[in-house]
Amino acid sequence: MAIFKQNERLFMIKLKQIAAEEDRGIVKATIQKSGRLGFSLGAINELKLDEEKSISIFINEDDSTDKNLYIKVNEEKEENAFRVKKAGIYYYLNTKVFFDKLNINYQDKLITIIFDIIEFDNEGEKYFKLIRRDKKRYYK
Repeated sequence: MAIFKQNERLFMIKLKQIAAEEDRGIVKATIQKSGRLGFSLGAINELKLDEEKSISIFINEDDSTDKNLYIKVNEEKEENAFRVKKAGIYYYLNTKVFFDKLNINYQDKLITIIFDIIEFDNEGEKYFKLIRRDKKRYYK
């Protein structure tokens, strides 16, 4: 039990420590100026990416204002899915044509398009939501 005083009143509370999770690194993906979707090391580990897998990408069909993407990592290469490619220690998808069809201006020199990645369940299967955020770039 912990006792503390606030505004002349005494309070007793029972404290419970929350264990720190192992640092997974930043779990994100970034659209490169080439149109490729590149994954951070944290995302590579979280999504368990390798060159034998593919990724299916979905958009929210019911909400045209939803700029987020939704993905499913497939254990093998599947039709209509993007093949996972590797460059050095990083993984990426060849998504140029996909982003062009969605009219996403990934070549804008003043903005970098980043997606924070969170896991969610979709009818008993593991999916990931890619939450879009546009980061302004500043040049001197």
